[in-house]
Amino acid sequence: MTFSEHPLENILAIVGPTASGKSSLSFELSHQARQRGLTIELISMDSALVYRGMDIGTAKPSTLDREQVKHHGIDIRDPWQSYSAAQFAKDVITWVQEIRQRGNYPVIVGGTMLYWRALMQGLTDLPASSAEVRQEIALQANQFGWDSLYRNLQEIDPLTAKRLPSGDTQRISRALEIYAMTGQTMSSLLQKNPYASSRDESSFSHLLISLEPENRSWLHQRIEERFYKMLKNGFLHEVEHLLLQENIHSNLPSMRAVGYRQAIEYLGATITEAEFIQAGLAASRQLGKRQLTWLRAMPSRQTVDPSTPEFTKKAIDLCLKQIDLMTT
Repeated sequence: MTFSEHPLENILAIVGPTASGKSSLSFELSHQARQRGLTIELISMDSALVYRGMDIGTAKPSTLDREQVKHHGIDIRDPWQSYSAAQFAKDVITWVQEIRQRGNYPVIVGGTMLYWRALMQGLTDLPASSAEVRQEIALQANQFGWDSLYRNLQEIDPLTAKRLPSGDTQRISRALEIYAMTGQTMSSLLQKNPYASSRDESSFSHLLISLEPENRSWLHQRIEERFYKMLKNGFLHEVEHLLLQENIHSNLPSMRAVGYRQAIEYLGATITEAEFIQAGLAASRQLGKRQLTWLRAMPSRQTVDPSTPEFTKKAIDLCLKQIDLMTT
């Protein structure tokens, strides 16, 4: 087996919105590759799967699945610890090199597209996060409400506020934090060091297989089915157990993950069960929409529709051809 000097040359990635079938496709790809005498190792590109103990609400691959196919990037942080897109990019280079040294084939799988951008392009040099400033913003949110802080952001940085949903508290907090620390808006700092026009532009070849259903209702049905399955499997008990741990609180990035934030509100009796389910489903649909927006800005991707009968064969054929390139 021979590889290009750059670790990411001819890398294969399977991406798509939440509940689009990325994991099942990657397992089928691993099975078919094994029949050809090849071994695939999967690299998770999911900002929630990095956290230990967050299993049901993240649809994390089971222990059995991970025994059958080696995974990287899962259960590498406790929920109170931080993990960034920049760290992911560094970790991937290490994982890819180790996988290839074993004579195996790395495949990146996930939907956290900021991580993909960091891997392909790097990130704009924004100031590091400050726990003290972040805590002060959280206290303001508790006192005045996130709607008030969002209005503040609209006055301070209308360009950033325009691209953020009013309910995206994590990114609203980050934008306000940057302004508090630097006196400059996030939008002005980004303009000083803009991203390339093509978000996945890079100096090496790669194949980005993007699972994009033409029928949005198909994806919404999948999201709903998965959400109710998570509830049946004990998602609320999982969140209750997490909240019993001393270091875990609702303002952590991990606890702002889709589903977890809504579950915490329900368990804290601030919303009803019906409101929790409605909010959880709405947040999941919004996540899928944001992921599709990221993907459609990536011209190098090859799209396949996971709702079609020929989806699996078409996607597997594309993936196996790319794996063949890794041997040349």
